[in-house]
Amino acid sequence: MFGMGFTEIILIAIVAILFLGPDKLPDAMVQIAKFFRSAKNTLAAAKDSIDEEMNISELKEEALSYQKQLTSAHSKIDNITSGKILTDELTSVASDLTEDIADSKPKPETVTFPKKKKKSKKREDNIDV
Repeated sequence: MFGMGFTEIILIAIVAILFLGPDKLPDAMVQIAKFFRSAKNTLAAAKDSIDEEMNISELKEEALSYQKQLTSAHSKIDNITSGKILTDELTSVASDLTEDIADSKPKPETVTFPKKKKKSKKREDNIDV
């Protein structure tokens, strides 16, 4: 106990009996035990609160990193879903489609038929014969 040997504890007990006397010694021992117990409890509580504070600081850092990730993801989603980007994309797609439609329209063709030749009278005469 506290790095003391058995002989040192006996020596302290003898000195305590001489100074306190046999009547006050049991009360003094109880008071000393209560002091050590309260000191032990106080040290344990301090250790627990330090451990809790360290854990809270780690949790806080982790929460802040998640918050940064969420805000960056939110800004990316806002950029994607913003009306300007969508309007620009839709305008671009519409212009591409109108160009494609204009290119794919068939151009009107002029159809010409061969002119019919007039029948000559000579042929008609040959037929009647």
